[in-house]
Amino acid sequence: MELSQPPLVIAFELSEKRKAIVADAFAGASAVVYLTELDEAARAEVLRNTGVLLTFNTSKELRSDEAELLDGARLIQFMIAGVDFIPLGDLPEGVPVATNGGGFAESMAEHALAMALAAAKRLIVEHENLKLGQFNQFTQNRMLAGGLCGIFGFGGIGAATARLMHCIGMRVHAINRHGRTDERVDWIGTPERLNELLEVADVLLISAPLTRATYGLIGAAELRRMKDDAILVNVARGEIVQERPLYDHLVSHPRFTACIDAWWIEPVRHGEFRVDQPFLDLPNVIASPHNSAQGGGAYDISLRRAVENCRRALTGEAPLHVIGLDERLM
Repeated sequence: MELSQPPLVIAFELSEKRKAIVADAFAGASAVVYLTELDEAARAEVLRNTGVLLTFNTSKELRSDEAELLDGARLIQFMIAGVDFIPLGDLPEGVPVATNGGGFAESMAEHALAMALAAAKRLIVEHENLKLGQFNQFTQNRMLAGGLCGIFGFGGIGAATARLMHCIGMRVHAINRHGRTDERVDWIGTPERLNELLEVADVLLISAPLTRATYGLIGAAELRRMKDDAILVNVARGEIVQERPLYDHLVSHPRFTACIDAWWIEPVRHGEFRVDQPFLDLPNVIASPHNSAQGGGAYDISLRRAVENCRRALTGEAPLHVIGLDERLM
């Protein structure tokens, strides 16, 4: 295959509609090649000459001997933000790897807000009470307006959530690695100040990546620092919060609510769904099957953002969301 300049190689199938999104976002930068449409010999040649690889999961989309062919690529771009379960150590050393940070941010922010509101307004609890014939019209629920939303992991998802929380009248305190942002916040700090965030949050959103630093970061001691009626929303990774301590805290603090979208054992990452504690039996748990990114249209927005980052790499700009060795689990 004759190519005048290194192409964008896409490792997964796309519909014609989504190929048009790629063509529009990448117009004029280079050729676009779809790996799934090539035979064995053509795959090897294209991978050896790849400019940028766009992939969901290299361990599934590349064959065992193909990753090493990417040693001349300018970037390996993932379609997803959380790549902790992908063996990045199998990729060529020295080739930058980027996540699609904030690719699904708006959909996930809406989901986080919906969970927080469902908890504050007792929607799930009173739905079950109505089924039992209990019409608790005068049982008090909560307003989030005037309260404080703490966000641990203030990237694209955190920023999109902050915008929604401001709209309903919440103040926003946030933590990211740098302790600074151009987004509107009422306070921002670094991870070393996590305890300060825990102590003041009425709603705590976890939207940080799973890394060596965040694994198991929130345990019994951290949960005890939170308000007795706080709402914890996790749309990131279950492993950031220790499973048994969270369950025990929910049992001993019935006014505390956990909104769990991200679980400890999930089908995409582990091949099955499993919980070791009976969270789903608790009235102060609101659960969803890690589907916060599945809002209609979210995939197309995320695809465009990923392709635009590929374009940056191929046109000489610095790509966004490149991950360092200290951010990797594998």
